[in-house]
Formats: sequence, C-alpha cells, structure tokens
Amino acid sequence: MEKIAVLGAGSWGTTLSQVLSDSGAPVTLWAREEEVRESIAKRRVNETFLPGIVLSEKITPEAGIRAAVEGADFIVSVIPSHGVRAVFSEAGPFIRKDAIIVSATKGIEEGSMLTPSGILNEALKGCGHKAIAVLSGPSFANEVSRRLPAAVCAASTSIEAARAVQQAFSTNYFRVYANTDVIGVELGGALKNVIAIAAGISDGLALGHNARAALITRGLAEMGRLGAALGALPATFAGLSGLGDLVLTCTGPLSRNYTVGVSVGKGASIDEVTGSMRMVAEGVKTCRGASDLARRHNVDMPITEAVFSVLYKGVSPMKAVMGLMGRELKDE
Repeated sequence: MEKIAVLGAGSWGTTLSQVLSDSGAPVTLWAREEEVRESIAKRRVNETFLPGIVLSEKITPEAGIRAAVEGADFIVSVIPSHGVRAVFSEAGPFIRKDAIIVSATKGIEEGSMLTPSGILNEALKGCGHKAIAVLSGPSFANEVSRRLPAAVCAASTSIEAARAVQQAFSTNYFRVYANTDVIGVELGGALKNVIAIAAGISDGLALGHNARAALITRGLAEMGRLGAALGALPATFAGLSGLGDLVLTCTGPLSRNYTVGVSVGKGASIDEVTGSMRMVAEGVKTCRGASDLARRHNVDMPITEAVFSVLYKGVSPMKAVMGLMGRELKDE
C-alpha cells in the first residue's frame, strides 16, 4: 500500500489524514506540537485542533520531518502559507523522486507574492519529486471529519498527477474532481478568504443580506480579474475552488476568516482577534499579498483594497464600506 505523509496537524491536516486513512492508506501525520502528537497517539483524538473526532489507527503521529516524508508516495502540505518554505526546505532532501506533493494550503506568501505551489517549486528546487498538485474546494474540516458529503478539486499541470491525487483522496463522502488550472484553483482558495473577511465585517456591522450578497458577487468578479491577469481559466472561478469555496466561506459560521471579519466589524482590532486564535485565518496575511499582486498587474480589486485598509491602515470598517459604495459608477 502507498505511504502517505501529511505535514501539519491542524484541523484540516488531521481531517485529510482521516480521509486518506478511510481510502485505505496508512498515514504518517507530522505534528509540530508535542501535545497534539501525544493526544493522537494515546487517545486517538486531536484534542487541540479537532476535538471529539476519533481518529483511525492507521494514522501515526510523527515528530520528525525526515521520518514523516522519507519513502512517502504522496506528501500532503497542510501548513500555513508563511511556514511552507521553511518546512519543505528541510524536507526536500528526503523526498522520493517519484513522490507527488499535494498542497492543501490556501494563501499568498508575503513578499514573494507566490501561491503555495510557487513556494514549493522554489523550496524543492534541486530536490526530487514527480509533480506538485493542489487540493481546494468548499470543505469545512468539522463537517468532513464527521464524514458529511463534500466535493473538492485536485489540480496539477500533469493531469496524470491530478488523477492520482483524485484516486488517493476519494471516498464515499469526499468526492474529488481533476483539474489542470493550478493557478486558478490556488487563487480561488486564497482570495475567497479575503472576501470572507469582508463579508464578516459587513455582518458585524449588521448591514444585511443584500450587502453580503453584493460582496460575494463583486468579490468573485475581482477574483476572476486577477486570475485572468495571471493566466487562470475563467471557468475555474465558477467551480468548486472558486464560487463553491467563496459562498461557503462567506456564509458559514465555521469559517475562521468570516469570524475574524465579524469581530472586526463589531469594533475589535485585528491584533486582538488574531491574538486570541490558536488556528490561522489565512485571509489576514493573504490580503497583503493579493493587494501587492493587484498593483503589480494593474488589476482593480476594490474589496481586497478595502479589507487591506481596515486590517493594516487603521481605516474604520464603516468608512471602508462608504468608500466602496461611493466609487465611480460603472457597467457590470
């Protein structure tokens, strides 16, 4: 049977480990935190990030990156975007030349403005691996871990690699579609978190359902504009990793990014909100990278800029809303 390594034992990394074990594979789960490893090894529960879910005996927690990745056929990255480069720079020398790297990270790296697959390509330069694939779509860990139905897509420039990931991850409750538009899938997964913060701010301000629907719709439009500038396929943004993930993240109370936005809309500072969170809300960092990308490619992304102004420039949420509503009138 194939050996699969999952790097990152947060709620989503632990959930994907469970999905993979349900598909029949033994999984080595690398966890940075000792209490997480001990909890899984002794009680079969990740009490820190996924409490209440009993995990398969096929999941083995591991403290060492080399021990986790060495000999693995698939290596799944579920690390926050700001940590991918360091972890894979360490892991690279121990990765098999025919291994497939699967990125389940959603974000844009600050400074480099790279998506996770771009970070991986740089970190693994000169090291062995067969292909890089990305996994994205509307999928709250809490629901998938309880084996409720979900559908996502696996994208790679190699359709063979995408289909290999599709086969490895598919179960009777987790359906995977194959795709070759890597940048489109990654941008959808990253940018929807920024729009989700905007939707949360709107709800925190009690602006109503109309405002949230407008943010989702116009947010999708600016996601598509940046995607087109970077060579993504327009149809990707109408799919699972675009519209599907956007709607879920902007409307579901299980969304960390939406929840961050609600708190900010109610008057909390971003430092107060993130300081109280154990898990990462990727949209907070992504909005900076997305804003930089938009300026580099001369793409109009007013909602992203409004979120950036609230989180990093001290603009009040209501002033940002008024700025959006007062913009020059345009054709749709």
